[in-house]
This record gives sequence, C-alpha cells and structure tokens, in this order.
Amino acid sequence: MRNLLRASSSALLLLVMMFVGSLVLWVGIPVGWLWIASQVQGATGSLGAALGVAALGIGASIAVAVATLGWLNRKHVEVQEARGVESYGQTALEAILALSAGIALLGFTIWFLFFAGSSPLPIANPE
Repeated sequence: MRNLLRASSSALLLLVMMFVGSLVLWVGIPVGWLWIASQVQGATGSLGAALGVAALGIGASIAVAVATLGWLNRKHVEVQEARGVESYGQTALEAILALSAGIALLGFTIWFLFFAGSSPLPIANPE
C-alpha cells in the first residue's frame, strides 16, 4: 500500500490503463467477437464461418491485448524504478490480472444466475 501512495500520477495512470485493458481481455474481447460471429452467422447462415471468424478474431485480439498489457507493465516498472521504488519480484500486472479475472468471474456468475433468462438449477414445476 505504501508503494501505491508513493506512486506518481503517471504510474497510477498506467495502473488504471492495465486494469481497463485486463477487463477488456476477460470480457470485452470474448463478448465482442461473439457478437461479430453472430452477425456473420446471420448474414451467411453458416455456423462454421461464424466459429472460424470468432476463433481467429479472439486469438488475434488476445495476442494484441497481451502485448499491450506487457508493454504497459514494462513502462510501469520503468516509472517505479525512476522514482526509486523497490521491486519485490511481483509486478503490478500480475495482481491486476488476478483481480480483474475475479471481477469478471463474479460479474459472469451474477449475470448467469440472475439475468440470463433461464434457471441454472432444474426446478420442478409445481402443477
């Protein structure tokens, strides 16, 4: 916590950018490509084409997102070293990815249980 308080505004901006980028990695990319695939299937009537587009798009987008997050992490480490903050081996990106994955999982669970439109548990219909 002390390191966070000692961080400069550019380091905080990099942390925010990494957090947003990691949420895009877990949520934005899959949802975006699923929507694009649905449009492809609607236009072509081909499930295979839609799955191919989604697979290639998700793979390419994840590669770009991971490279971008790695670059942001390196810049954050450089900013911290320039300020004289010691590194203890773990980078901020590791913690941010774990936190954002937990948030994404919690959000998916809430959506699935309460908003997906179907019952996740087989409940007998009392008639």
